[in-house]
Amino acid sequence: MNYWLIKSEPFKYSWDQFKKDKSATWDGVRNYAARNNLRAMKKGDLAFFYHSNEGLCIVGIAKVTKEHFQDPTTTDPSWLAVEFAPFKALKKPVTLAQMKEDDKLKNMDLIRLSRLSVGAVRPEEFDHICMLGGMDK
Repeated sequence: MNYWLIKSEPFKYSWDQFKKDKSATWDGVRNYAARNNLRAMKKGDLAFFYHSNEGLCIVGIAKVTKEHFQDPTTTDPSWLAVEFAPFKALKKPVTLAQMKEDDKLKNMDLIRLSRLSVGAVRPEEFDHICMLGGMDK
């Protein structure tokens, strides 16, 4: 299993809305590195759901339910989408400030490549953030 981080601005699409919807297509990604991460996702992989711009924190975990397919928001075959379902909410959000101060997370894509909307997460980073969020993975 691989681990990821997906970002969403909560005023556009929040964790609460994601839970209500029970599923979401992650589309509209127009960055090649982020697209490559979407391409690498496999059904069953887990992804942190990160509130960007407002909140600046990881609030939950999503599960990949459908591997990459043509992004329905464009006819350009270069762009992909992935389907997710909510998996678990963190018991307490893990903030960007917390992660930046944590030596175990200093090499995380979220910290190093802050503008990347879909990033990889190493297994040890995933476990550590789950612990910080008050839960087991």
